Amino acid sequence: SRDALKSYLKGQGIPEAAMIEAGLLIKPEDGRPSYDRFRGRLMIPIQDDRGRVVAFGGRTLSPDGQPKYLNSPETELFHKGAQLYRYKAAREAAAMANVEGLVVCEGYMDVIALGEAGIDYAVAPLGTALTEDQLSLLWKVGGEPVLCFDGDAAGVRAAHKAIDRGLPHLEPGRSLFFALLPDGLDPDDLIRERGKEEMHTVLKNAKPLVDLLWDRELEQSPLDTPERKAGFEQRLDDAVAHIQHAGVKKAYGRELHQRLRDYLFQMRRPGRQGGK
Repeated sequence: SRDALKSYLKGQGIPEAAMIEAGLLIKPEDGRPSYDRFRGRLMIPIQDDRGRVVAFGGRTLSPDGQPKYLNSPETELFHKGAQLYRYKAAREAAAMANVEGLVVCEGYMDVIALGEAGIDYAVAPLGTALTEDQLSLLWKVGGEPVLCFDGDAAGVRAAHKAIDRGLPHLEPGRSLFFALLPDGLDPDDLIRERGKEEMHTVLKNAKPLVDLLWDRELEQSPLDTPERKAGFEQRLDDAVAHIQHAGVKKAYGRELHQRLRDYLFQMRRPGRQGGK
């Protein structure tokens, strides 16, 4: 019903104002009575880095229910850009598994699917692109987290946003790796259709940030004129300029320019056709 939780909490002596402040109720601006925010949903508790429940995510149980996922709003306890779903448990699991970093997925159900596949050191952002605060949480656990995105266009865009967010903060021993899933599948689909070993293989073959950066800029246009070649080199230089650590910036510059020289040399070889 619209007020089952509200009625129950009132019976426990909880003031209605506190329920609204906690994001459990919605208070319409037109003066109508408040009502439960979450109804007809699978409820997923969201914990802070100390394991305290501070918010909820709710997935609709109706085939045509909208929105498909509904999160608690920002509150005094919950700041979605500063927290990661299942962070505390994943951090502890990563220590036990002795891995180089956490696995980051796009949603709760992906994290749950990975946990069932034995990869219980996975986390997810809470309805936003990765933030600097979330990157900081990841690097506290290990220097090489793997960002796992669906292989569709939206997943590629999310990976490219993560590149731009991460570049300024790269340091020795602190980077990002990327795993793009095949055929537009998400982790849950991949595990069910092809088995958990396939998921382990995808994560094992994750690409370092420099590879994804190179691929992204290379795909912008063919390199069939001097102007386009210069534009490609300029895009690489512009990306490297965002790196704040002097040593990493220099290493990226050397690496990308060497790749560019090798690539252009291969294009000039007999029998090669210019292009992407």
